[in-house]
Amino acid sequence: MAKLRAGVIGVGHLGRHHARLYASLPDSTLVGVVDDDCERASLIGRQYGARAFGDLPNLLEQIDVVSVAVPTSVHYSVAKVCLEAGKHVLVEKPIAVLPIEAQELVELARVNKCTLQVGHSERFNPIMQMMRPHIRRPVLFEGQRMGVYSERGTDVDVVLDLMIHDLDLVLSCRPGPVEEVRAAGLSVRSSTSDVANAYIQFESGCVASLIASRVSLKATRSMRLFQPDESISIDFQSRQGVIGRRSVERGSKPMVAIEEFQAGDDEPLRLQLESFLQAVRAQSCPVVSGEDGTAALEVAHRVLSAIKMFGQRNS
Repeated sequence: MAKLRAGVIGVGHLGRHHARLYASLPDSTLVGVVDDDCERASLIGRQYGARAFGDLPNLLEQIDVVSVAVPTSVHYSVAKVCLEAGKHVLVEKPIAVLPIEAQELVELARVNKCTLQVGHSERFNPIMQMMRPHIRRPVLFEGQRMGVYSERGTDVDVVLDLMIHDLDLVLSCRPGPVEEVRAAGLSVRSSTSDVANAYIQFESGCVASLIASRVSLKATRSMRLFQPDESISIDFQSRQGVIGRRSVERGSKPMVAIEEFQAGDDEPLRLQLESFLQAVRAQSCPVVSGEDGTAALEVAHRVLSAIKMFGQRNS
């Protein structure tokens, strides 16, 4: 079976790893890359045995699948061109800046019979995959996603930059429709919120409390879930998980049984790209579909609206 011909649009910090992996995966061959920085594109192309194309249309003529790893502000415009050309697209998170843009991309993929996957790579973190079978009926989520400041990603709010990872994870557990969102945010280094805290209540009674910061002293990526008689802790950085279960009582004192997990060192981005290529081959729904990316973006905008209201109340 012929390998899928792959391209990467945007070969900065993250895009270069898409290029590296497409060049190494058994089901793909890296044909070419495009970047506004022509010297950067040439360097990455030479490094991974691919051509640096001078413009996007020429690249699209030569490929079957493409990763869109450009700044968030142009995800929509670039992904739209790719889908209109009939190419299968993996667009980095968030799928777009505005929900209406995301909805248009989903419709374009449907009409043109293209696979559209969104790069919520935390779904492919080995510890998340290991813990997923144990997540059944969560009633409470607590998520923390902290990072040190970097200019990369500051073209959008921290909610779209970081918190959206956890919004996607929560929604992937199927808590149902959102009933209420309360949130607060603060600008520290950029022109948009760099710290945000959100409280999301679902019609099912499930609640998610999430905090995201890109101005912290150290990186933290963790989540705790609580479900009847059980708590689950997940550390996405160390790839460790802990489940605490209420066990048989001894006398009048309830006991807690602890089970610990340690996931392997598989690269989430590699697993994500393998999954994308498999979905293209099978013409099946990807693990993180365009609809999933749109749902996370819609809740993110409800958080942004709540932050704006909080600011107005406190101004």
